Amino acid sequence: MSYENILVEQAGHIQTITINRPAQLNALNKATIEELHAALKAANNDASTGVVILTGSGEKSFVAGADIKEFAHFSVEEGKVLAAKGQELLFSFIENMTTPVIAAVNGFALGGGLELAMASHIRVASDNAKLGLPEVSLGVIPGYGGTQRLAQLIGRGKANELIFTAGMIPADEALSWGLVNHVCTQEELLPLAQKIAGKIINNSATAIAAAIRSVNALYSKGGQAGFDTEVAEFGACFGTADFKEGTTAFIEKRKPNFRG
Repeated sequence: MSYENILVEQAGHIQTITINRPAQLNALNKATIEELHAALKAANNDASTGVVILTGSGEKSFVAGADIKEFAHFSVEEGKVLAAKGQELLFSFIENMTTPVIAAVNGFALGGGLELAMASHIRVASDNAKLGLPEVSLGVIPGYGGTQRLAQLIGRGKANELIFTAGMIPADEALSWGLVNHVCTQEELLPLAQKIAGKIINNSATAIAAAIRSVNALYSKGGQAGFDTEVAEFGACFGTADFKEGTTAFIEKRKPNFRG
């Protein structure tokens, strides 16, 4: 499939999707969201793709937000539909993918850009990255899961401060807050994401998918339901070929050959 706003590159079991709107600092518009959904859905359904890396083109911006001109004239109902459809097509979709997604944040990650990174399972950032949710400076709030995921990641107090002030924080502060997993130079960013992806693809894809569902259950269901999901997913692993291969390889003191 050909795309106008994104680039898709496959190298072994790792797929890199690059948001490619450099003139707009890779801002998300409707077409880009739909293209990302299509590419991510295809990757999630492709057994040969073990990890997806999301990044932006150039060295200035991962995603500098949403394309405001597309919705500046929207009504209340149109605004609700915009948020609901965006969450369904892209942000919640990424979070619930059974293929891990690593966001390689290569510059500004603002508004929808930070929401895109937060929906990803792992975040690495270049040392020039700036992260924030500036929506209240436009008279609106984050609508693609930002108020929810930011509080989950860094706590209510810090999330409130970042949202209320419409401020930006540098990569090193985002690291200390737990908003990103790693910070490195721009040159090291994709190699680091690829290194993490390489470690992931050595493991059982079925077990990783079960782990994603279990971790997500804490936030989507909460409390005991999260533990119940873990118990169910743990038990289900015993019926998989990967479990048989993994335990057999351990006993035989060899590397497992997982097939998913």
